[in-house]
Amino acid sequence: MLGPQTHLTARYMDLLSLTQSVTASNIANADTPGYRTLTFDFQSEFRRALEDPKGQAGESAAVFEAGLSAVKNDGNDVILERELRLMSESAIRFRHAALMLRGGIRGVRMAIQEGRGAIG
Repeated sequence: MLGPQTHLTARYMDLLSLTQSVTASNIANADTPGYRTLTFDFQSEFRRALEDPKGQAGESAAVFEAGLSAVKNDGNDVILERELRLMSESAIRFRHAALMLRGGIRGVRMAIQEGRGAIG
């Protein structure tokens, strides 16, 4: 698994981290008058990562206002339930990616140990 898939998995995890950061900012500002929900296009950024496996996904990801239609009287449009759902989803995806990465590293370790046994 080490190689292009490892870099892609790491970049996927970077984008998930960015999702968590943006979502945490939205949650922190849920009661700030006039605050507008921020987001970024995860799918486009990940597609870019697929097209350029050696680049750095998330480094130049454009964060922008989500443009949600449900604006409260104070001008804030954060929907706390939506943000908590996004936070949970990205945490689950991050754990899954970490497990995949760990499995790939475990496979490489086993191959190295088998190689050492064949030499000795």
